[in-house]
Amino acid sequence: MAIKPLSLAAKATIDGFMHGINKSTIKGAGMEFSQYRSYQAGDDLRSLDWKMFARSDRYYIRESEMETSISVRLLVDASASMNHSDGNQTKMDYARYAAACLAYLANLQGDAVGLYIFKNTGLFAMNTRQDFQHLSRLFYQLENIKPEGSFTQQIQYKEIFAGPRKRELLIFFTDFYQQDGELLKLLDTLLPLRHEILVFHLLANNELELDFKGFSSFEDLESGQVIQLDQKKAKSAYQERMNEHLQNTRKEMLNRNIYYRTLNTNEALDQALRDFLNQRNKLNH
Repeated sequence: MAIKPLSLAAKATIDGFMHGINKSTIKGAGMEFSQYRSYQAGDDLRSLDWKMFARSDRYYIRESEMETSISVRLLVDASASMNHSDGNQTKMDYARYAAACLAYLANLQGDAVGLYIFKNTGLFAMNTRQDFQHLSRLFYQLENIKPEGSFTQQIQYKEIFAGPRKRELLIFFTDFYQQDGELLKLLDTLLPLRHEILVFHLLANNELELDFKGFSSFEDLESGQVIQLDQKKAKSAYQERMNEHLQNTRKEMLNRNIYYRTLNTNEALDQALRDFLNQRNKLNH
């Protein structure tokens, strides 16, 4: 019962409009017909089209297109700052639903999917697999994430993510709050593995606009530090610094050839994911 709301929400969001996040075509013994070509010495005789031979008295190989399957690893920042909310929804709520949707989509396509949760108590690792029971366990873990503390201390990330000897798709959900560049250190550790990396940067509208309805006292969710702030006086300088932070983050990702997209937690999740998938499809074609 614990996984039912999240699994149903993911299914409802995905069904009907989302397309593959990793579609590619290769020549092989797939299901959908692509083209014929002339037989060449060494070709698999099982691929010969005997009906074409009967019509033309020539040997032709029937080629098909098939989609490649990949491993998708969902990386979730579960530090305390992900408890930040704008209204009734926290950043973690948004991240867990977005991750559940992409996990459901990956499983639907026949891709293996795994889950990795980062917080200061360590790293929870759920290796990639492709079956419904595994997906159900993944939903359960997403549902029960409780953000706390700071980001995971640096450990042997490279060994954890080396995995199988093929490229994987790593999708990272984070609010990009870091004390000593630990998020960039993680990404820099993953880059030499030559996986494709996507970063979703979660932001709440009230932190973008500095609009906290009259509050003058603010506490850092990770360090516990409290500051006093006059929102009206600080608003202009704050928004300038926020824009600078976002531009620098985008530049850091671009320099690393990492796909980067901000997600506003006030943005409808289905629309956000649709925009992302449409943009990704354009980049892949």
